[in-house]
Amino acid sequence: MLLITLGGGIAAVGVGYLAARVATGFARDIRRKVFEKVESFSITEFNTFSTASLITRSTNDIQQIQMVTIMIFRMVLMAPFMAIGALQNAMQNAPELSWIIAVAVVALLAVIVFLFIFALPKFKILQKTVDKLNLVTRENLTGLRVVRAFNNEKVEEKKFDATNHDLMRLNLFVNRLMIILQPFMMLLMNIALVAIVWFGAQLVSDGSVEIGNMMAFMQYATQVIMSFLMISIIFIMVPRASVSAKRVSEVIDTEPTIRDPKKPVKRAKNGRGQIEFRDVTFTYPDADSPVLSDVNFTAEPGQTTAFIGSTGSGKSTLIGLIPRFYDVSAGQVLLDGVDVRDLRLKDLYGQIGYVPQKGVLFSGTVKSNIAYGNDKASARDINKAVKTAQATEFVKKLASGIDSDIAQGGANVSGGQKQRLSIARALAVKPNVYIFDDSFSALDFKTDAALRKALETETKNKTVLIVGQRISTIMNADKIIVLDEGKIVGQGTHSQLMQSNKVYQEIAYSQLSDEELASIEATAKETK
Repeated sequence: MLLITLGGGIAAVGVGYLAARVATGFARDIRRKVFEKVESFSITEFNTFSTASLITRSTNDIQQIQMVTIMIFRMVLMAPFMAIGALQNAMQNAPELSWIIAVAVVALLAVIVFLFIFALPKFKILQKTVDKLNLVTRENLTGLRVVRAFNNEKVEEKKFDATNHDLMRLNLFVNRLMIILQPFMMLLMNIALVAIVWFGAQLVSDGSVEIGNMMAFMQYATQVIMSFLMISIIFIMVPRASVSAKRVSEVIDTEPTIRDPKKPVKRAKNGRGQIEFRDVTFTYPDADSPVLSDVNFTAEPGQTTAFIGSTGSGKSTLIGLIPRFYDVSAGQVLLDGVDVRDLRLKDLYGQIGYVPQKGVLFSGTVKSNIAYGNDKASARDINKAVKTAQATEFVKKLASGIDSDIAQGGANVSGGQKQRLSIARALAVKPNVYIFDDSFSALDFKTDAALRKALETETKNKTVLIVGQRISTIMNADKIIVLDEGKIVGQGTHSQLMQSNKVYQEIAYSQLSDEELASIEATAKETK
């Protein structure tokens, strides 16, 4: 008996260890699949799930699945064998009393079904409330400066408290509902034992059952009920885990709208990066009217093509169609004569150096951020990119120079420094197409002018696309495209548009006086 007890103890330790290994590995694999799937998502899918929900699904939901998996391996797999063996032995000892066990099991199953019916919908709401709490917290932390600037701490506290109390009330309701199960199980077990003694005593007095058999039946009945008690514990966790599993599977099973074509076209090796928009119309998902309509233009290599227009005219949307952040609703976007939808995403992205409106930096170093798009970039390439982006001066002032740490999101550098490092990152890729989506807005006029002059040399024979709000930023472009309400209302040089295009004239005179315009034009001619 001592040896059997020792063996049982070793087996229990082994089960715990293996269960933890399997469940943790399972959670790791699911988390990896979710992350890989999310990385393939387009902006459409991000808008469908929301960032807060994706964070919850990648952490809290997968943790629920992991906990249930451990419980299944440690308890649930053992409980049925224990219940079946105990039930067989109980019926051999006193079959006349077996109905007591049947009644107890049926009563237990009825309670479990009742809890499932009432608890499962609440668990769905619970996980959505966790999403909402995550959203409110993330929004508050991201906009902390704005909250403080407008003295709105109390408003944000009330918003957070409301969501927090909703989550608390749901948790209390669900936990109170599920906590009924264990006391009911103990009550049921004790009632069953009393019934066994009561009816067993009559059978013993009649001589139908021996007292030893009745005592053995009592022990086996206890084991059967305890087995179901172990199973019931997992049933407390299963409803929430089932909701979590469904939420995670929704992410994994989602097919991204932007993906590689089934039969990709190989781009010509001698391609130079010509961009052509041919009858392009684009409508956002669920929008009533198109953002862009009948857009036609060609951006040639060796030239700078600039886009300008009022806020909401579709400039950034137009630029986003080239790297396929969205796909066109009608028409074609061509790269060197090939529709971008027919190219492999890897081949397409390899030809584009993209600088977004808001400079995005990653935790690491200055060097790692610049080499982000080209891990084979040499120290010379990185230093050249830094110099061209007019970032040399402030990088040298950093404690470790190019090896200085960059905080998450570039929190330890200014907006202008962030933009310059983002531009350096695009330059380090050495692509055929450069896209600057209003990437000079945080720069002062002097730095802006110096940067554009340096870019002219660096991007020679390349296709350069610039979205700008300031006339001074785009007036030297070889071609300026004026957008208004999603349509092209003018194309040409600065001088041509100043003479013939009313929209461009309004933008120019709203920013600069006649004298300033004349001065800038004179400076531009001297620079050339």
